[in-house]
Amino acid sequence: MLDVDPVRNPYAPGAGQRPPELAGRDDELSAFDVVLERIARGRPERSLVLTGLRGVGKTVLLNQLRSAAIGRGWGTGKIEARPDQSLRRPVSSALHMALRELRHPDQDSMDAVLSTLKAFAQRAVGSDAKVRDRWQPGIDVPAASGRADSGDMEIDLVELLSDAAGLAADVGKGVALFIDEMQDVQAPDVSAICAACHELSQQGAPLIVVGAGLPHLPAVLSASKSYSERLFRYLRIDRLDRAAADRALLAPAEREDVTFDPAALDALYAAADGYPYFVQAYGKVTWDVAAASPVTAADVAMAAPVAEAELAVGFFGSRYDRATPAEREYMHAMAELGGPQGAAVATSEVAVSLGRKPASLSPARDSLIKKGLVYSAERGQIAFTVPHFGRYLLSHPSD
Repeated sequence: MLDVDPVRNPYAPGAGQRPPELAGRDDELSAFDVVLERIARGRPERSLVLTGLRGVGKTVLLNQLRSAAIGRGWGTGKIEARPDQSLRRPVSSALHMALRELRHPDQDSMDAVLSTLKAFAQRAVGSDAKVRDRWQPGIDVPAASGRADSGDMEIDLVELLSDAAGLAADVGKGVALFIDEMQDVQAPDVSAICAACHELSQQGAPLIVVGAGLPHLPAVLSASKSYSERLFRYLRIDRLDRAAADRALLAPAEREDVTFDPAALDALYAAADGYPYFVQAYGKVTWDVAAASPVTAADVAMAAPVAEAELAVGFFGSRYDRATPAEREYMHAMAELGGPQGAAVATSEVAVSLGRKPASLSPARDSLIKKGLVYSAERGQIAFTVPHFGRYLLSHPSD
């Protein structure tokens, strides 16, 4: 038997951290390769939106798609949206990076687009005005006048992205803007993104937006522009099936000359339920507990309480701690109604459970949505954004 060395533990549970084996995402990666190739050939193509619960690997996949675009010589930039921040500043930084990656040989053409970018960046309005003097985009050309500087985000973003796409077309490449946590983009900026994607698709311009967000992101986009359903291709990112989950565990282990008994894989799949983050979390602790290869079901049984304790603090507890007492009360009621699997529940049932009128619970529900702890699964229903959160709440009584 070969010793299992903790120093060589290959598993990597972490927010957005690429696992050692990106299993179960071949279809999404292949589909994106088709998108890039079609755009390279001047074919029309929609922008892309990834949706799913937390812990299913949306950010990891988003980063992998960005790597694929970079590999084809595209200019890329990435943003992580925040509910309290306009996109004007982060878009400026992301597009600046994308333009630098394009390496356009004509400096005059590059300077013209950078001039537009600078005008866009400096045209702060409203709450953004106070950061104008503190932040400069590091562009050594004068800001353009009359281009992307109207102060209307929709007009300005269309003009900026059109200019960036034109520069990419000159060198036979494209530009891809990646937006993580896209459900947190402010409403005016969502409208601007949709308008820009619409205009660019009509032009056949080589620029796409790739967004990732929680399951209600399509509804956010649809509420902004009625035609958003036709602008984006939506990919639901879900749990790994059994074969993919096994590959995520076995492939990195076998590179270290370690393997797992079939019973150990059974136990790990039952514990992780196919969620990529949990696969890494249980795999890492199980490796550390195991003394020798092959890893056994007994090793998994010994590791499971340790992994669950770590998840209770780092994955579940950190989110629970962000909630107010009223919000925690609301979530515990959801857990009681939805059970360990965290099924979606009717908001009216939550109100009945708490003996309150639905209107009185709206502030707690809306705040939980803004904090990214729950989402509106469909009209009149609410669900957790975090898998197994219901199970965690049921095992941790309310304060």
